[in-house]
Amino acid sequence: LPHFMEEPDDAYIIKSNPIVLRCKAMPAMQIFFKCNGEWVHQNEHVSEESMDETTGLKVREVFINVTRQQVEDFHGPEDYWCQCVAWSHLGTSKSRKASVRIAYLRKNFEQDPQGKEVPIEGMIVLHCRPPEGVPAAEVEWLKNEEPIDSNLDENIDTRADHNLIIRQARLSDSGNYTCMAANIVAKRRSMSATVVVYVNGGWSSWTEWSNCNARCGRGWQKRSRTCTNPAPLNGGAFCEGMSVQKITCTSLCPVDGNWEVWSEWSVCSPECEHLRVRECIAPPPRNGGKYCEGLSQESENCTEGLCIQDIETASDIALYSGLGAAVIAVAVLVVGVTLYRRSQSEYGVDVIDSSALTGGFQTFNFKTVRQGNSLLLNSSLQPELAVSRTYSGPICLQDPMDKELMTESSLFNPLSDIKVKVQSSFMVSLGVTERAEYHGKAHSGTFPHGNNRAFGTIPARNKATYIQNLPSVSTRSELKTTAVFGHLGGRLVVPNTGVSLLIPHGAIPEETSWEIYLAITQRESSLQPEGTDVLLGPEVTCGPSDLSVSAPFALTIPHCAEVNSEHWNIHLKKRTQQGKWEEVMSVEEETTSCYCLLDPYACHILLNSFGTYALVGEPISDCAVRQLKVAVFGCLSCNSLDYNLRVYCMDNTPCAFQEVVSDERLQGGQLLEEPKLLHFQGNTFSLQISVLDIPPFLWRIKPFTACQEVPFSRVWSSSQTPLHCAFSLERYTPATTQLSCKICVRQVKGHEQILQIHTSILENERETIAFFAHDDSNFPAQVGPKAFKIPYSIRQRICATFDTPNAKGKDWQMLAQKNSINRNLSYFATQSSPSAVILDLWEARH
Repeated sequence: LPHFMEEPDDAYIIKSNPIVLRCKAMPAMQIFFKCNGEWVHQNEHVSEESMDETTGLKVREVFINVTRQQVEDFHGPEDYWCQCVAWSHLGTSKSRKASVRIAYLRKNFEQDPQGKEVPIEGMIVLHCRPPEGVPAAEVEWLKNEEPIDSNLDENIDTRADHNLIIRQARLSDSGNYTCMAANIVAKRRSMSATVVVYVNGGWSSWTEWSNCNARCGRGWQKRSRTCTNPAPLNGGAFCEGMSVQKITCTSLCPVDGNWEVWSEWSVCSPECEHLRVRECIAPPPRNGGKYCEGLSQESENCTEGLCIQDIETASDIALYSGLGAAVIAVAVLVVGVTLYRRSQSEYGVDVIDSSALTGGFQTFNFKTVRQGNSLLLNSSLQPELAVSRTYSGPICLQDPMDKELMTESSLFNPLSDIKVKVQSSFMVSLGVTERAEYHGKAHSGTFPHGNNRAFGTIPARNKATYIQNLPSVSTRSELKTTAVFGHLGGRLVVPNTGVSLLIPHGAIPEETSWEIYLAITQRESSLQPEGTDVLLGPEVTCGPSDLSVSAPFALTIPHCAEVNSEHWNIHLKKRTQQGKWEEVMSVEEETTSCYCLLDPYACHILLNSFGTYALVGEPISDCAVRQLKVAVFGCLSCNSLDYNLRVYCMDNTPCAFQEVVSDERLQGGQLLEEPKLLHFQGNTFSLQISVLDIPPFLWRIKPFTACQEVPFSRVWSSSQTPLHCAFSLERYTPATTQLSCKICVRQVKGHEQILQIHTSILENERETIAFFAHDDSNFPAQVGPKAFKIPYSIRQRICATFDTPNAKGKDWQMLAQKNSINRNLSYFATQSSPSAVILDLWEARH
């Protein structure tokens, strides 16, 4: 049979130039072309014949021309095609089909790159969609008219669907970027995009304080700093704050010395001279002042030149002078003794009469206040047991395990954080105009968090049919789930907490299996937020930490923030092996290391490494809202006439509510009303909880406990221990078995919620309320295909369809847009299968 030495190749018609198809076979008696199933006329063939020297067989080569008009006139289900058929004396052979297409390239780009201003070390993503063309255009990027070679710069990636990605912007990356598209027909240039990499200014260190500018008295000294660390570049923000600081100072003034008056002249000496002296002490020189000028002593002749040389005369003068001096000394001594005795006598009278100072003052004794006294003000006394039972209650307790009510001494002791403001008409009737304030002790901590969707919302008319299922709720020891996963992947759930882990298909190597666990840290978290940051979700651990997956897994963590990028800046943090916490990323950040998708009640995170993670929020404005779940529980106390109401304000997360339910189950507590959502704003206003509309003559509330107020910082700061306020009610008679009242929980100048309580205090007549609308405790782990909603075969077809870049945008980017994924697309662009990662994120959300 004929053997083809050359077969026709695919070809493109450029403009109006015809193309030539050639075919060469050996041995061949005849060769003809067939196009679109029809034979080409033999007159259109150009044939050449030769002899192969080695075999002696006849070689025939045929050419035909295909014009643009022929291709345009053809209308078929496929492209215009031709093949050649060769004959020999043994039979025929057919060549491959060669397609002929008209080449073109449109003028306008489907998407031009847009200019950007980015901070230094930020990520730059420039998008480019070339014009439609046949064959498809190749894309090349130019920077300042010079081609960019991504192989020479690891910081630049041009592989992701014609886009240009600069992972960490440098100053040298500033410039004009142009997208060049070219095929065999033409080249096209996009609009140039100007990229400016700017540097925000930073302050240098402060200089030392200058010397006081005033040599004497009050002045000032200053220090300065410059905006040069670094200096702002390319339009970056100038440093905020003052470049110069001044403080007042005081310099001690120099005081020049001055002479005191001269002393009296001394006695005339045998040399007929006497002296006088003076000292520089009026005032002495201070603070660098000048010393006195002049002599400190003077001498002169004391006889005006008539010096007495007779010894006897001189001796008489000395004797008389000595006697005179002695007389003067005795007189001075007598006067001094007299004055001293008189002064001592007057002082003694004062000492004797000093007892009069205590007149009119008496010791003040307090007696123990009895049960009938409704105003217990002496906190230093030991109260009686009966009294303590009457005046218990108005304190927000940290530990819900406390079943005993507090005594008066603990009630009125000054405590640190919680301020309970008491409003009582009884105090007003006594003439007390100001509200008394008492303080309750509080401990720092963090709330646990969860997903709001785990709670059921059922109409009030069906509330009687709710079924309370206390034993089914997981206890604290069960907040860890473990399962063995293989190559098929699966899903791991901590029941009733909103925390889950999705291991995608193919993340674990074939023929291997890993035991993976998922746990929630309850009570105190090791993460202590800094500054104004608050913990928004539970601390979640997945592991083992030494395993590495080949595809990103999805971790879902519930949160309690009302999602708004203008009010919150939310970060993902990870605990290191040394126990410290480091920031992984901001939710709004553009990064290729991981991905965070923030839903109203949960955050879905795509990660490549196991570990301990937590969500931290930084409130940007006072309008930032922390969503709280308000629930009220009730139970009889030891005294059969007393009934305790416990009001909890916890984060709007299933795990926080589950913890409260577990503690209340141990105390025999009963959920009295479906929990409600309270929007607590970061406006520094406190929270008030009060009991209203108590039926008179049936119930009474203990004095001073009707209204309680909790400071803003106690509610806002992330506390793992839910806020718990207790109220104590008392029945007048055991015959009263029904309780109707209202619980009002409101933020001052903020949101308010009313819980309507109508319940029977007897256990066999209780109206029960469901804690959860659905119970996922039966499915803590799902392994293999049953863990996913999309069958694996359909998933493969979706990935094959959308992973390939499409000029019309019908690729994985459209798939992301349909799933409300509109930012940080560079993360998916770096994945081997962007569509698969998007579908994993969909599985985690749904």
